[in-house]
Amino acid sequence: MATTDFTPPHVYEQPFPAFDINAIETPAYVVDVALLRRNMEKLAQVQSESGARVLLALKGFSMFSVFPIMREYLSGCCASGLNEALLAQEFGKEVHVYSPAFKEHEMREIIPISHHLSFNSLAQFRKFKPMLDAAKAATGHAPSPGIRVNPEHSEVEVSLYDPCSPGCRLGIRSDLLEDEDLTGIEGLHFHALCEQDSDVLERTVAAVEQRFPRLLKQVQWVNMGGGHHITRKDYDVDLLIRVLRTFREKWGKDVYIEPGEAAGLNTGYLIAEVQDIIEAPTPTAILDISATAHMPDTLEMPYRPHIFGAGLPGEHPYEYKMGGTSCLAGDVLSGFSFPEPLRVGQRLVFADMAHYTMVKTTTFNGVPHPDIAIYDPASREYRVVRKFGYADFRNKLS
Repeated sequence: MATTDFTPPHVYEQPFPAFDINAIETPAYVVDVALLRRNMEKLAQVQSESGARVLLALKGFSMFSVFPIMREYLSGCCASGLNEALLAQEFGKEVHVYSPAFKEHEMREIIPISHHLSFNSLAQFRKFKPMLDAAKAATGHAPSPGIRVNPEHSEVEVSLYDPCSPGCRLGIRSDLLEDEDLTGIEGLHFHALCEQDSDVLERTVAAVEQRFPRLLKQVQWVNMGGGHHITRKDYDVDLLIRVLRTFREKWGKDVYIEPGEAAGLNTGYLIAEVQDIIEAPTPTAILDISATAHMPDTLEMPYRPHIFGAGLPGEHPYEYKMGGTSCLAGDVLSGFSFPEPLRVGQRLVFADMAHYTMVKTTTFNGVPHPDIAIYDPASREYRVVRKFGYADFRNKLS
């Protein structure tokens, strides 16, 4: 059970839904396209003023029905393997791919469609370099190869999300590159942030410059990964632009960043309905959603998601836990109080439920998957773009 009272402060930046929550079928993820455009405009500002290129990290937000909006602003997508690379191709712009390891059959499909390809080890680079060279000779095209390095600089507090934790499998440490032949490597890729501000990036860049000067001199491009909370209200965008611009001018490299969470931050809602109320010292409202199936980060982090109208324990007179419909005993979120008693049939709105929610959902226990919908305030149109049913559950299995 999630017992933390931590709620990310950025969730309070999201307005209450502009659509009638009682007029839609629940459960439903709903993305407000006006809020999405607001984020895109901020990312486009960074791109324009820094000279760096901004990619959408599909691992955080891969709602392809809004690709037509996002491609107006961004330079492309970064993918974490073959399936995301194929989806990135549908975005219609640059495709950058990284994975801790690739298989040969995957590489045969990835090479023709990708522009940059980052390897997690020198062994993987050397294994697939002949395939890259052969593709270049045969077709004139091969993705620019790079390697992911570990800056060994970490300011991430939760180890589950720390890509630079001691012994982490992600990225090559500087000591393992000493005296190695780096011929053919054209890019340097690092990722060390998680929901952090640009001052952390500034310190991480300094660590990379200190540990990998030989590689930095050699490569043509540098990918600074994701975890940049750019669209959060108090994020220092001006510092980010300075860091990116200064690095570009100092080293003369093409620079990329790949935010995923920042793209969908505060754009989506998860609308649920109270199905029952279990009486206990702290009553539990049973909802038609599941924390473990529909917002697993709330249990993995853990963190307390924000529900519109709810406060912390003691803030309002009526305290509740939120229970999911799965059989997992710990499918419960705690720490919510309300001004009035909850009632069966009441709609509850969870904030900031676009990124790292839809991409991580499961059909565990046969729990129904929420609809995926779009709301456009300009036309006042609410449109369900995907419904899920028994066939989706059955066909995931064998």
